[in-house]
Amino acid sequence: MSLKDFQQAYVECAFWSSFTEDGTPLDGVNADPAPDTIEKMEREAEAFYTANCDLFADDSQAGHDFWLSRNGHGAGFWDRDLGEVGDLLHARAKATGERDLLVGDDGMLYQVQG
Repeated sequence: MSLKDFQQAYVECAFWSSFTEDGTPLDGVNADPAPDTIEKMEREAEAFYTANCDLFADDSQAGHDFWLSRNGHGAGFWDRDLGEVGDLLHARAKATGERDLLVGDDGMLYQVQG
């Protein structure tokens, strides 16, 4: 799995699994990310990828799992039948802290600490 693939899966999962205050999925909202939102997300994904990519094998879900695990969703690295490696990746993802996506007062999307 390349860094770009990891980052893309991470960003896509963030939009797919995040909602507005009224419950609308963010991937269905007509709002653009704030200028630094995607860049910030990609930097965080790159840091995790660089530190852990030797454990991913060819797992195309790793970027997706990073978002889910770090945010305490009911899925992620821990439930992919990866055994101790999955548990380790989950713990490392959780240690990076939660992130949320939200629509700001200006109508743009922002990533914030959860």
